[in-house]
Amino acid sequence: MDPARPSQDILRSLTDEHVLRALMRHRLLTRAELSTETGISKPTAGESVRRLTEAGLVVDTGRRTPGGRGKGRVGTYYSLAPGAGTALAVSIAPEGVVAEQIDAYGDLLARAEARIGRPARPDDAARALAAAVDDACAGAGERAGRAAAVADAASSGGPSADGGAGPGRPRLAVVSAADPVDRHSGRLLQLPDAPFLLGEIDPVAVLADRVDGPVHVDNDVNWAAQAERTANPRDDFAYVYLDEGLGCAIVSDGEVRRGHRGLAGEVAHLITVGPGGVAMPLIEVFGELGLRRSGGSTAIDVGLLLDKRPPEVVSAVGGLLAALATLIDPEVIVVGGRWGIALIDAVARETTRLPRHVEVRAAAVDNEPSLCGARADALHRLRERVLGR
Repeated sequence: MDPARPSQDILRSLTDEHVLRALMRHRLLTRAELSTETGISKPTAGESVRRLTEAGLVVDTGRRTPGGRGKGRVGTYYSLAPGAGTALAVSIAPEGVVAEQIDAYGDLLARAEARIGRPARPDDAARALAAAVDDACAGAGERAGRAAAVADAASSGGPSADGGAGPGRPRLAVVSAADPVDRHSGRLLQLPDAPFLLGEIDPVAVLADRVDGPVHVDNDVNWAAQAERTANPRDDFAYVYLDEGLGCAIVSDGEVRRGHRGLAGEVAHLITVGPGGVAMPLIEVFGELGLRRSGGSTAIDVGLLLDKRPPEVVSAVGGLLAALATLIDPEVIVVGGRWGIALIDAVARETTRLPRHVEVRAAAVDNEPSLCGARADALHRLRERVLGR
């Protein structure tokens, strides 16, 4: 019996996937360029373009190559259709919510922000989340409308680059939250002494009527670690975040380890050395030193800490890093957060006294690292959904 051959449907699907990936990489390609880029014959590439155009995933941009009158055939440039879909990347933090809508190229279509205020009540956070997402989606729609009008005018009635379709509702959302996240439900959890009183809000429920597909929620430090791994590929490291709050992400064999409920890396209550050499939870060190924000919050007063730079804080962080080096054997420990990066030299010197040496360095991504990680994941997930149609 002859070996089973792939069906025509499978072959067409694989061809379409190659064409879509090529357009994701290069944005504009003719059929001839698609053939060269993918290694697919010109007729087969042309058939794929026809199928994908009929499916609303690819459009004729109206742009043509130079040609005609003895200069060769005129080529038509194709691109992904805006209707192929968009995704949301969202950051929820005590100071507010940031929502970005991106397309399958990774281009930013719209960005919106909504403040929460302190203390950050659950209802306030939920309303800010909804408002920021609604504003981002509205902004993306307005931008698409303006782009369509310009394209139609430029083509003098010919096919426009958006095929007459706007971005529509996002196909998915990826959410970063500055609180522990239950990995099974996506709800934010309120742990004892948590510095951010976001409460047990449910981003999945808030966004259910605003997104056509899944909503993925994870802790902000985990997303920051993902962004760091993209900037500096390592498979085994710990990402320690030292700012108003304390957090840690553990990356092992290239994967973020979240634990049974998603609470791995909540290091605030790890026992370390405090003032006077007394053993105490890490979070209590800042209370003992008077470095907490006013109003009864357990959030760290970053400005005050950087003014004083007490050696007891460096020793306490050294105890945290010693525990991480012993328990997870990382290749490197990356330190992020405002005061963590500011004190990186002192922290690195502290670790030279550890029985097990480990490299300690500052985070490479220091501008919205959590949102960067969420955005990259949103783009990856969106592209996979486009490829899966």
